[in-house]
Amino acid sequence: MSLTQPTNNNDVSFDLDELDFAILGQLQEDGRRSFTDMAENLKTSASTIRSRASKLIEDKTIQIVGRVNTARVGFHAYVHIKISVRPANLIESVAAQLQEFREVSFLAVTSGDFDIQVDVMCRDNNHLLEVINQRIPNIEGVFQTKTDMYIKILKYSQPDLGLLNKPKE
Repeated sequence: MSLTQPTNNNDVSFDLDELDFAILGQLQEDGRRSFTDMAENLKTSASTIRSRASKLIEDKTIQIVGRVNTARVGFHAYVHIKISVRPANLIESVAAQLQEFREVSFLAVTSGDFDIQVDVMCRDNNHLLEVINQRIPNIEGVFQTKTDMYIKILKYSQPDLGLLNKPKE
C-alpha cells in the first residue's frame, strides 16, 4: 500500500509506503529507538531502516527533536491568540514577523473570523503581557486579537498515524 501525503511547505506530494509509516510509528513511540530494534520489530534489516529513516529526515517528513514538558522547565503562561489583520494584504507580513518571535510555538494562517492563529509560551504573566500588549499590537496590520489562556494542558501529542490507513477498496 502506498499513500500520498502533501507536505506543509509547498504541497508537493510524495509516496510513503507501509514500512515508512511503521518506522514513523516506532519513532513516535520512542524517538531514541535504535535501527536494530526497529529492524527486529519490523522484520527487516537495520540497513533498510537506516536508509529509510535517513530519507524521511532528508525530505523533512520527520524531524528529530527532544520534546520538553514546558511547565517543568519554566513556561507558566501558554496562550492561543487569534489575530485579525487589516488590510488583508498584510497577512503574510504579519505572519512572517510573528514567526520570528521566540515565544511562538505554533503559527497558522486561517479562514473564518480571524486571519492568523498563534500559540505563545511565556515564562510568566508579565512576560505574556509584554508579548500580547506591546509586541503583537505593534506589528503593522494587526487589527484585533483574541487571547485564550491554556489553564491546564490535558493532551499534547503527535498525530496518530493509524488514522491515515485507508480501507482497501
